[in-house]
Amino acid sequence: MKKYLIAGLKTEYDVIYDRLEEHSKPYKAEFDGEPDIKITLTEADYLKSQEKTPKVPLDIIEYVAVGTVFNRELMNYNGIMLHSSCVEKDGYAYLFSADCGTGKSTHTHLWLKNLSGTRIINDDKPALRLEDGVWYAHGTPFSGKHNESTNTKVPIRAIVFIKRGDENKVSRMPVAEAVKAIFKQLLTARDREIGFSLLEKVDLLLTMVPVFTLECNMDDDAAITSYNEIERLIKNEN
Repeated sequence: MKKYLIAGLKTEYDVIYDRLEEHSKPYKAEFDGEPDIKITLTEADYLKSQEKTPKVPLDIIEYVAVGTVFNRELMNYNGIMLHSSCVEKDGYAYLFSADCGTGKSTHTHLWLKNLSGTRIINDDKPALRLEDGVWYAHGTPFSGKHNESTNTKVPIRAIVFIKRGDENKVSRMPVAEAVKAIFKQLLTARDREIGFSLLEKVDLLLTMVPVFTLECNMDDDAAITSYNEIERLIKNEN
């Protein structure tokens, strides 16, 4: 099996198709001993899945399946994967989440264009891990169709849920609303034990990381306004 270091975790899995192979390259690693996460999916598993979804190519089935297992195992290491586009600015991670098609990737690319000291950590499914009392965002190979990710970890500054609007404005999201918004962007868990584990992690996340709503258009000023307003609100709370 091939070896990778993902979200600080020694991980092993075989790769059959080009999509996952390309996405996984920045995470290749060498290590001794047993892995933290070992994913034992095979081509037979993917072929069986394709019987239920015949229009989905096998490379996408592999990519999704391996990411799903990694996400489940990640919970054993104080982690979750949040459907979001994560950008780093000046040593802090800002995660922008929304329903597909709302413009989270478009918004983070406005940050890259208009704000200095920025880079993409992951454009689709960053790993969030609580390590030594701090929540960090990690890049992962599960980075969306454009394969934008960086194998790094950065402390999380804020989580932001995007809504389309004519004007650019930021507000603190009430906790009850934040719980619903986050769970909507997490992998749904039917298993009762996994569900309780997710609840515990989301509770810790909301206790330690501020969550905001961003109403924005797709003009360049949206990035500048969102950054300035997020920082203003955080500093006022502190």
